[in-house]
Amino acid sequence: MGLKRSAEELSALRRAKATLDTLGFYPTPVRIDHVRIVHVPWLFRFPWFRRFHGYEMGPFILLKHPLAQTSASLIAHELCHVWQDQDHRLRMWWSYVRGGYAENPHEVEARTAGAAAS
Repeated sequence: MGLKRSAEELSALRRAKATLDTLGFYPTPVRIDHVRIVHVPWLFRFPWFRRFHGYEMGPFILLKHPLAQTSASLIAHELCHVWQDQDHRLRMWWSYVRGGYAENPHEVEARTAGAAAS
């Protein structure tokens, strides 16, 4: 990816991965070797993103606030979405188109992951 991850970024990813590894939602553990955490406050000014503090986009965890101000719970929540994307990308994305957000099983799993990191 070109840029090296900071020690803070690697530490946050490793802690979140350790949490997810205890949950066993999928047969293959989440892979963090290409995952990046990126602070992009401008993105969260757009109408669709305003309600979020973090957003998963493939191997990217996009944050509204700097990593130092972001909870371990949110990082675990978004890393869970990375894991879902790694395990079953099309099924995951289609579930949001077809079934909405609040009670979506992928959101329920991610909330469980976030709670486990608290």
